[in-house]
Amino acid sequence: MRVVSLLPAATEMVAVLGALDSLVGVTHECDHPEAARARPRMTGTAIDVAADAATVDAQVRAVAAAGAPLFTLDTAALRAARADVILTQALCDVCAVSEDDVRAVAAGCDPIPHLVTLNATTLDGVLEDIDRVGAALGRADAAAAWREAATARMRHVHETLKAARAPRPRVAVIEWGAPLYAAGHWAPEMVRRAGGIDVLATPGAHSVPVTLEAIHVADPDLILVAPCGYDLPRAIAEAHRLRDHPDWAWARDRRWAALDANALLSRPGPRLIDGIEAIAHAVAPTLLPPPPTDHLVLLT
Repeated sequence: MRVVSLLPAATEMVAVLGALDSLVGVTHECDHPEAARARPRMTGTAIDVAADAATVDAQVRAVAAAGAPLFTLDTAALRAARADVILTQALCDVCAVSEDDVRAVAAGCDPIPHLVTLNATTLDGVLEDIDRVGAALGRADAAAAWREAATARMRHVHETLKAARAPRPRVAVIEWGAPLYAAGHWAPEMVRRAGGIDVLATPGAHSVPVTLEAIHVADPDLILVAPCGYDLPRAIAEAHRLRDHPDWAWARDRRWAALDANALLSRPGPRLIDGIEAIAHAVAPTLLPPPPTDHLVLLT
Protein backbone atom coordinates (compact mmCIF):
# COMPACT_ATOMS: atom_id res chain seq x y z
CA MET A 1 0.00 0.00 0.00
CA ARG A 2 1.15 3.52 -0.88
CA VAL A 3 0.02 6.33 1.45
CA VAL A 4 0.27 10.11 1.16
CA SER A 5 -0.36 12.18 4.29
CA LEU A 6 -1.35 15.81 3.78
CA LEU A 7 -1.60 16.59 7.49
CA PRO A 8 1.17 16.35 10.11
CA ALA A 9 -1.22 14.74 12.59
CA ALA A 10 -2.09 12.07 10.02
CA THR A 11 1.61 11.37 9.48
CA GLU A 12 1.93 10.77 13.21
CA MET A 13 -1.08 8.44 13.08
CA VAL A 14 0.58 6.41 10.33
CA ALA A 15 3.68 6.18 12.50
CA VAL A 16 1.97 4.93 15.67
CA LEU A 17 0.14 2.35 13.56
CA GLY A 18 3.47 0.97 12.37
CA ALA A 19 2.89 1.89 8.73
CA LEU A 20 5.70 4.36 8.04
CA ASP A 21 7.08 2.08 5.32
CA SER A 22 3.89 2.73 3.36
CA LEU A 23 4.31 6.51 3.46
CA VAL A 24 5.33 7.91 0.05
CA GLY A 25 4.50 11.60 0.54
CA VAL A 26 4.05 14.14 3.35
CA THR A 27 3.60 17.88 3.93
CA HIS A 28 6.33 20.47 4.35
CA GLU A 29 5.42 20.57 8.06
CA CYS A 30 5.74 16.85 8.80
CA ASP A 31 8.63 16.63 11.25
CA HIS A 32 7.64 13.75 13.54
CA PRO A 33 8.81 11.08 13.72
CA GLU A 34 12.25 11.85 12.38
CA ALA A 35 11.91 9.27 9.59
CA ALA A 36 9.02 11.26 8.08
CA ARG A 37 11.34 14.13 7.24
CA ALA A 38 12.93 12.06 4.47
CA ARG A 39 9.66 11.46 2.60
CA PRO A 40 8.86 13.55 -0.52
CA ARG A 41 7.19 16.87 0.27
CA MET A 42 3.82 17.49 -1.38
CA THR A 43 2.97 20.95 -0.01
CA GLY A 44 4.40 24.41 0.63
CA THR A 45 3.29 27.74 2.12
CA ALA A 46 3.72 31.44 1.47
CA ILE A 47 3.55 32.26 5.18
CA ASP A 48 6.73 33.02 7.11
CA VAL A 49 5.98 30.80 10.08
CA ALA A 50 9.18 31.89 11.83
CA ALA A 51 7.92 35.46 12.15
CA ASP A 52 6.37 36.89 15.34
CA ALA A 53 2.69 36.32 16.09
CA ALA A 54 1.46 39.70 14.84
CA THR A 55 3.39 39.37 11.57
CA VAL A 56 2.08 35.86 10.91
CA ASP A 57 -1.48 37.03 11.60
CA ALA A 58 -1.04 39.95 9.17
CA GLN A 59 0.35 37.63 6.48
CA VAL A 60 -2.55 35.20 6.85
CA ARG A 61 -5.09 38.01 6.62
CA ALA A 62 -3.38 39.51 3.55
CA VAL A 63 -3.29 36.18 1.72
CA ALA A 64 -6.93 35.48 2.59
CA ALA A 65 -7.99 38.96 1.46
CA ALA A 66 -6.28 38.38 -1.87
CA GLY A 67 -8.19 35.12 -2.31
CA ALA A 68 -4.95 33.16 -2.54
CA PRO A 69 -4.36 29.80 -0.86
CA LEU A 70 -2.26 29.69 2.29
CA PHE A 71 -0.86 26.33 1.21
CA THR A 72 0.18 25.03 -2.19
CA LEU A 73 -0.15 21.46 -3.38
CA ASP A 74 2.46 19.97 -5.69
CA THR A 75 0.04 18.30 -8.07
CA ALA A 76 2.75 16.69 -10.18
CA ALA A 77 4.38 15.12 -7.13
CA LEU A 78 1.04 13.90 -5.79
CA ARG A 79 0.16 12.24 -9.08
CA ALA A 80 3.63 10.72 -9.38
CA ALA A 81 3.27 9.21 -5.89
CA ARG A 82 0.56 6.85 -7.23
CA ALA A 83 -1.01 6.70 -3.79
CA ASP A 84 -3.58 4.09 -2.84
CA VAL A 85 -4.68 6.21 0.13
CA ILE A 86 -4.49 9.97 0.71
CA LEU A 87 -5.03 11.31 4.21
CA THR A 88 -6.39 14.86 4.19
CA GLN A 89 -8.47 17.19 6.37
CA ALA A 90 -11.57 19.38 6.28
CA LEU A 91 -11.17 21.18 9.60
CA CYS A 92 -9.04 24.26 8.99
CA ASP A 93 -7.87 26.00 5.80
CA VAL A 94 -5.26 27.85 7.88
CA CYS A 95 -3.73 24.56 9.00
CA ALA A 96 -3.29 22.53 5.81
CA VAL A 97 -4.29 22.24 2.16
CA SER A 98 -8.04 22.22 1.64
CA GLU A 99 -9.96 19.01 1.05
CA ASP A 100 -11.49 20.46 -2.12
CA ASP A 101 -8.06 21.05 -3.65
CA VAL A 102 -6.97 17.53 -2.76
CA ARG A 103 -10.12 15.97 -4.23
CA ALA A 104 -9.68 17.91 -7.47
CA VAL A 105 -6.15 16.59 -7.93
CA ALA A 106 -6.99 13.07 -6.76
CA ALA A 107 -9.72 12.79 -9.39
CA GLY A 108 -7.03 13.00 -12.06
CA CYS A 109 -4.70 10.45 -10.51
CA ASP A 110 -4.13 6.97 -11.88
CA PRO A 111 -5.04 4.95 -9.94
CA ILE A 112 -7.67 7.12 -8.23
CA PRO A 113 -6.77 6.98 -4.54
CA HIS A 114 -9.07 6.42 -1.59
CA LEU A 115 -9.39 9.68 0.34
CA VAL A 116 -9.68 9.60 4.11
CA THR A 117 -10.77 13.01 5.39
CA LEU A 118 -10.04 13.84 9.02
CA ASN A 119 -12.19 16.53 10.61
CA ALA A 120 -12.30 15.87 14.34
CA THR A 121 -13.07 18.83 16.60
CA THR A 122 -13.07 16.88 19.86
CA LEU A 123 -10.67 14.56 21.65
CA ASP A 124 -12.96 11.58 21.13
CA GLY A 125 -13.17 12.55 17.48
CA VAL A 126 -9.37 12.44 17.19
CA LEU A 127 -9.36 8.94 18.69
CA GLU A 128 -12.02 7.90 16.19
CA ASP A 129 -9.94 9.36 13.34
CA ILE A 130 -7.03 7.15 14.39
CA ASP A 131 -9.38 4.18 14.19
CA ARG A 132 -10.47 5.28 10.70
CA VAL A 133 -6.89 5.61 9.51
CA GLY A 134 -6.14 2.20 10.97
CA ALA A 135 -9.05 0.69 9.04
CA ALA A 136 -8.00 2.37 5.78
CA LEU A 137 -4.42 1.13 6.15
CA GLY A 138 -5.34 -2.40 7.19
CA ARG A 139 -4.06 -1.67 10.70
CA ALA A 140 -7.28 -1.86 12.71
CA ASP A 141 -5.67 -4.09 15.35
CA ALA A 142 -2.79 -1.65 15.81
CA ALA A 143 -5.27 1.22 16.16
CA ALA A 144 -7.25 -0.67 18.79
CA ALA A 145 -4.08 -1.48 20.74
CA TRP A 146 -2.91 2.13 20.61
CA ARG A 147 -6.30 3.39 21.77
CA GLU A 148 -6.33 0.95 24.69
CA ALA A 149 -2.90 2.19 25.80
CA ALA A 150 -3.92 5.85 25.38
CA THR A 151 -7.08 5.31 27.42
CA ALA A 152 -5.03 3.70 30.19
CA ARG A 153 -2.69 6.70 30.31
CA MET A 154 -5.60 9.14 30.59
CA ARG A 155 -7.21 6.95 33.24
CA HIS A 156 -3.99 7.01 35.27
CA VAL A 157 -4.03 10.81 35.34
CA HIS A 158 -7.68 10.84 36.40
CA GLU A 159 -7.24 8.23 39.13
CA THR A 160 -4.14 9.93 40.53
CA LEU A 161 -5.95 13.26 40.86
CA LYS A 162 -9.10 11.61 42.20
CA ALA A 163 -7.19 9.68 44.86
CA ALA A 164 -5.57 12.91 46.07
CA ARG A 165 -8.88 14.80 45.93
CA ALA A 166 -7.00 17.42 44.03
CA PRO A 167 -8.79 20.73 43.43
CA ARG A 168 -9.52 21.71 39.83
CA PRO A 169 -7.75 24.97 39.00
CA ARG A 170 -9.19 27.41 36.48
CA VAL A 171 -7.12 27.32 33.30
CA ALA A 172 -6.85 29.79 30.41
CA VAL A 173 -5.20 28.32 27.29
CA ILE A 174 -3.78 31.03 25.03
CA GLU A 175 -3.51 29.71 21.47
CA TRP A 176 -2.23 32.95 19.91
CA GLY A 177 -0.74 36.10 21.38
CA ALA A 178 -1.35 38.85 18.80
CA PRO A 179 -4.30 39.00 18.53
CA LEU A 180 -5.25 36.93 21.54
CA TYR A 181 -7.02 33.64 20.84
CA ALA A 182 -8.36 31.05 23.25
CA ALA A 183 -7.68 27.45 22.26
CA GLY A 184 -10.83 25.60 21.25
CA HIS A 185 -11.62 22.24 19.62
CA TRP A 186 -10.09 19.46 21.76
CA ALA A 187 -8.12 21.77 24.10
CA PRO A 188 -10.87 22.23 26.73
CA GLU A 189 -11.30 18.45 26.95
CA MET A 190 -7.56 18.02 27.35
CA VAL A 191 -7.61 20.51 30.21
CA ARG A 192 -10.50 18.64 31.84
CA ARG A 193 -8.79 15.27 31.52
CA ALA A 194 -5.66 16.88 32.96
CA GLY A 195 -7.58 17.96 36.06
CA GLY A 196 -8.37 21.59 35.24
CA ILE A 197 -11.33 23.71 34.19
CA ASP A 198 -11.01 25.61 30.93
CA VAL A 199 -12.45 29.09 31.57
CA LEU A 200 -12.28 30.51 28.04
CA ALA A 201 -13.36 27.97 25.43
CA THR A 202 -16.16 25.54 24.63
CA PRO A 203 -15.27 21.90 23.90
CA GLY A 204 -15.53 21.14 20.20
CA ALA A 205 -15.99 24.78 19.17
CA HIS A 206 -13.51 26.71 17.05
CA SER A 207 -10.72 28.70 18.64
CA VAL A 208 -11.95 32.27 19.04
CA PRO A 209 -10.50 35.74 19.57
CA VAL A 210 -10.61 36.81 23.19
CA THR A 211 -10.00 40.15 24.86
CA LEU A 212 -7.56 40.64 27.68
CA GLU A 213 -10.45 41.92 29.77
CA ALA A 214 -12.32 38.66 29.21
CA ILE A 215 -9.30 36.67 30.36
CA HIS A 216 -9.07 38.87 33.48
CA VAL A 217 -12.77 38.41 34.23
CA ALA A 218 -12.43 34.63 33.76
CA ASP A 219 -10.02 34.72 36.70
CA PRO A 220 -7.69 31.84 35.76
CA ASP A 221 -5.44 30.23 38.32
CA LEU A 222 -3.16 28.92 35.57
CA ILE A 223 -2.36 30.62 32.26
CA LEU A 224 -1.10 28.11 29.72
CA VAL A 225 0.61 29.72 26.73
CA ALA A 226 0.52 27.34 23.77
CA PRO A 227 0.63 29.28 20.49
CA CYS A 228 -0.49 27.23 17.50
CA GLY A 229 2.51 25.77 15.69
CA TYR A 230 5.09 27.00 18.23
CA ASP A 231 7.71 24.72 19.73
CA LEU A 232 8.62 25.07 23.40
CA PRO A 233 11.34 27.77 23.13
CA ARG A 234 9.04 30.04 21.12
CA ALA A 235 6.15 29.35 23.51
CA ILE A 236 8.37 30.27 26.48
CA ALA A 237 9.39 33.53 24.80
CA GLU A 238 5.75 34.36 24.06
CA ALA A 239 4.71 33.57 27.64
CA HIS A 240 7.35 35.94 28.99
CA ARG A 241 6.33 38.61 26.48
CA LEU A 242 2.73 38.45 27.61
CA ARG A 243 3.41 38.19 31.34
CA ASP A 244 5.89 41.07 31.29
CA HIS A 245 3.57 43.43 29.42
CA PRO A 246 2.05 46.14 31.64
CA ASP A 247 -1.48 45.16 30.55
CA TRP A 248 -0.96 41.75 32.15
CA ALA A 249 0.17 43.12 35.51
CA TRP A 250 -2.95 41.69 37.17
CA ALA A 251 -1.85 38.16 36.18
CA ARG A 252 1.70 38.16 37.47
CA ASP A 253 0.68 36.42 40.68
CA ARG A 254 -1.01 33.63 38.74
CA ARG A 255 0.74 30.42 37.71
CA TRP A 256 2.09 30.41 34.15
CA ALA A 257 3.24 27.58 31.93
CA ALA A 258 4.43 27.28 28.33
CA LEU A 259 3.66 24.22 26.20
CA ASP A 260 5.11 22.85 22.97
CA ALA A 261 1.83 23.33 21.13
CA ASN A 262 3.20 22.25 17.76
CA ALA A 263 3.75 18.77 19.13
CA LEU A 264 1.19 18.42 21.89
CA LEU A 265 -1.84 20.64 21.24
CA SER A 266 -2.15 22.03 17.70
CA ARG A 267 -2.09 18.72 15.86
CA PRO A 268 -5.14 16.46 16.28
CA GLY A 269 -3.14 13.27 16.52
CA PRO A 270 -1.61 10.71 18.88
CA ARG A 271 0.57 13.16 20.82
CA LEU A 272 -2.49 14.85 22.33
CA ILE A 273 -2.14 12.18 25.02
CA ASP A 274 1.37 13.47 25.77
CA GLY A 275 -0.22 16.92 25.90
CA ILE A 276 -2.74 15.83 28.51
CA GLU A 277 0.05 14.43 30.69
CA ALA A 278 2.08 17.63 30.30
CA ILE A 279 -0.90 19.84 31.19
CA ALA A 280 -1.65 17.59 34.15
CA HIS A 281 1.79 18.37 35.56
CA ALA A 282 1.12 22.09 35.16
CA VAL A 283 -2.25 21.64 36.89
CA ALA A 284 -0.92 19.50 39.76
CA PRO A 285 2.90 19.60 39.76
CA THR A 286 3.22 17.80 43.09
CA LEU A 287 1.01 14.91 42.03
CA LEU A 288 1.92 14.22 38.41
CA PRO A 289 5.51 13.68 37.23
CA PRO A 290 7.15 16.29 34.99
CA PRO A 291 6.96 15.56 31.27
CA PRO A 292 10.04 15.50 29.04
CA THR A 293 11.92 18.79 29.23
CA ASP A 294 10.99 19.76 25.67
CA HIS A 295 7.25 19.47 26.37
CA LEU A 296 6.42 22.01 29.04
CA VAL A 297 7.99 24.60 31.33
CA LEU A 298 6.51 26.11 34.46
CA LEU A 299 7.46 29.78 34.53
CA THR A 300 9.02 31.13 37.70
